[in-house]
Amino acid sequence: MTEVTDGRFGVLTDEAFTRSRARIGIPERPLVPHNFEVTADGTRHFCYGYGDDNPLYCDPAYGKGTRWGTLVAPPNFLYTMGESVAGPHTPEQKQLLRGDPFAGLGSYQAVMEFEWYRPLVLGDRCGVLRAQVGVQDKPSRFGGRTAHVTHDFLFANGAGEIHAVQRGTWINAERHTTRKRAEGAARPAIDLTSPYTAEQLAEIDAAYDAETRRGAEPRYWEDVQVGDEIQPRVKGPLTVTDVVVWHVGWGMQLTPPGAYGISRRIRKKVPGLYPPNARNIPDTVQRLHWEPQRARELGIPMTYDYGAMRETWLTHAITAWMGDDAWLWKLSCQHRRFNYIGDTSWVRGRVTGKAESAVGHEVHLDVRVENQRGETTTPGTAVVLLPTRDRPVALPTPPADTLQGMLDYDIARLAEPTE
Repeated sequence: MTEVTDGRFGVLTDEAFTRSRARIGIPERPLVPHNFEVTADGTRHFCYGYGDDNPLYCDPAYGKGTRWGTLVAPPNFLYTMGESVAGPHTPEQKQLLRGDPFAGLGSYQAVMEFEWYRPLVLGDRCGVLRAQVGVQDKPSRFGGRTAHVTHDFLFANGAGEIHAVQRGTWINAERHTTRKRAEGAARPAIDLTSPYTAEQLAEIDAAYDAETRRGAEPRYWEDVQVGDEIQPRVKGPLTVTDVVVWHVGWGMQLTPPGAYGISRRIRKKVPGLYPPNARNIPDTVQRLHWEPQRARELGIPMTYDYGAMRETWLTHAITAWMGDDAWLWKLSCQHRRFNYIGDTSWVRGRVTGKAESAVGHEVHLDVRVENQRGETTTPGTAVVLLPTRDRPVALPTPPADTLQGMLDYDIARLAEPTE
């Protein structure tokens, strides 16, 4: 969700769409990455932040005995990586990137997609190219217009080989549309404060105790059947400590890293990232994830997690199911509800299809994160490549060999014609 600071939502105009489309393909400056290099400490801290102790990601000695021959970074580690490969902006590009064409509107994340083409391994550095690749003018189901804006985050390893694509779509909605959406999403008051019973905690602990990991035992494509369930994994009850430990591995992401004098230098440039707290002390916008008062100021009943946490929980469940020799190729998910502090999330999945393609032996999954109230907070789909008994997995070939080529490919697919 995007905080609106000027008290208005505005109205979508043709001019706003024109300004937004003019930005397509112009590289944006990413923040300084949390990790410049894949290290065993960095991957372990990241994995522990979402509850994964897979030795493939945490133990270099174990990695040497796998098909990869080394420690491999977990799929979502790309969140912590990425040195900009874009050159300096021209004066014209600087002008086009000034201000937000959709300022004053409600904005929320609709879809996050990933495609992985090769791993990041121990010692790798990582380049990133970030740019808007599309904007769609779509009617709202509540009336009015919405702007669906899609951004690419394109990653390559230190040798320039394509690692992955992260593609996010955000919806910008007019004031009455956003209000109606909020009203439509409203549901009866939920209990966010009652203690868990001993029986409820015992059920959660039993689920943790039962969790397994496929690991070195290959899961062969021939043995998987449509309808198979992947082993459920539990995450929670979510605590502020969990969010803190997550940040240790993930970094800050939204607010540039650093404290005291370092944050002061950032605050001078972008004061809006540090709204004052109850004592008039500037503090990060991200504190609504751990400071209940700030969440309530923004109309949210309780502090809550990050969408990236749930994306990573999904990949944890999938990679634990598929084993070391498989490859997670694609994941697409939607964040539909908040996951509040105190909530318990269950990560579930089911095989919905199998296919032999030019890429390899595919298994298609429906996956979801579901809370203790039975609500699906994040539904998704995934494609896994599995080995067969006579053929190992071959890594998929990206549609282009360079980051710029990948950007051009996505723009051709996703940019709406201006005529």
